[in-house]
Amino acid sequence: MFRCCRRSVAAAVAAVLALAATPLPAAAPAATTSAGSPATPSTPRFGFGKPATPQEIAGWDIDVRPDGTGLPPGRGSVAQGQRVYDEKCASCHGTFGESNDYMAIAGGVGTLAGDAPIRTTGSKLNHATTLWDYINRAMPFNAPKTLTVEEVYALTAYVLHLNDLLPADATLDRDALLALRLPNRDGFTQDHGFMTRSGRPDTRNVACMTNCAAEVRLSSEMPEHARDAHGNLAEQVRDVGPLAGAKTAAAAPARGSLPAAGPDGGELAKGNGCTACHGTASKIVGPSFREIGGRYAGAAGAEATLAAKVRSGGVGAWGQVPMPPQPQVKEADVTAIVQWILGGAR
Repeated sequence: MFRCCRRSVAAAVAAVLALAATPLPAAAPAATTSAGSPATPSTPRFGFGKPATPQEIAGWDIDVRPDGTGLPPGRGSVAQGQRVYDEKCASCHGTFGESNDYMAIAGGVGTLAGDAPIRTTGSKLNHATTLWDYINRAMPFNAPKTLTVEEVYALTAYVLHLNDLLPADATLDRDALLALRLPNRDGFTQDHGFMTRSGRPDTRNVACMTNCAAEVRLSSEMPEHARDAHGNLAEQVRDVGPLAGAKTAAAAPARGSLPAAGPDGGELAKGNGCTACHGTASKIVGPSFREIGGRYAGAAGAEATLAAKVRSGGVGAWGQVPMPPQPQVKEADVTAIVQWILGGAR
C-alpha cells in the first residue's frame, strides 16, 4: 500500500507543479455597466512555480517494488549491519530485534498459521524488497532518509540474519536480495475485508451471548523490567479522580541499613542489558531468570555451564530464538549474575 501511495504522490506533485507553472489566460476586456460607465476591472492572474525537474521527481519516486524496480545497486554484510543496528536501531527494536518500544523485528517465523501467531518483520513479510524499501524511506525513526544505500543493504542483511534467514557471514546485494524467498511469500491474500467489501472477515467467531458475566473488571500489570523506566509515575500524574499514578520508583533502602557485600547480580543483569530479553519472574524473549535458576539448580557444574552460555550464546535449550554471545560482559559480572540466577533471582 505504501509503495503505491508514494508513486502516486510523486506523479501528483509533478502534475501540480507543471499546472502551477502554466500562465492563466489574460483577463477579458473590462465590462461596462448598464449606464455605460466602465466596471471595475478584475485583477489579472498568473501562474506560479515552475515545472518539476527529473531530479525533483526522483526525490519523491523512491519506492522499491517486489520485482526490483527502484532498487539501486549496492551491497552490505551482516557484520556491517550489526554495527549500524547497534548504533541506530537497537534503542527502539531491542538488542536482538525483540523490541523495546516498537515492533519486534525478529522471531515468530512459521507461527502465523498456528494458535499463537507472532507477527514480526521476519514472520509476516513476503518480499525482502519491502524490508529494504521501508528501512530506506522511514528509518531511523528520528532521522529517516539519512542512511546510505550500503547501510540499508547491511541493515536488511542483519535483520534477515536475526530471523535465521541469512547466515552470519552473508553479504547482500541487489541480485541476492531479489533471489531471497521469505517464509511468508505465499501468505498474503486480498480475499479479506480490508481489501474488498465482499472479502471475508479476519475473525469468524459468533458471540455466544449466554451466561455473560455480571461484572467485568479490567486490570493490567506493569512488567518488572519496565517498572522504573520513566521514573516514579505517581509524581507525574495529578492527584485528581479515583485513580492516581502508580508508584513505580524502585524501593529505597531502609534508613541505617548497610549495602550488601559484593556486586548485586540483579543490578548487573540490568546494567549489562540482560533484562531486555529476560524478566526476573516472567518470560520476555528468552526465559525468566527464575526459570533458568530452577532448571539448573543443584546440577553439577551449573555455574560454569551458565557462565559459558553467557559468553558463547546458543540456541535450542529454550526454543529457536538465538541468544547471541556476550563477550563484552566482565568476568566478575558474569559470575555475580550467574550466582544471582542460581540463588533464585531474588
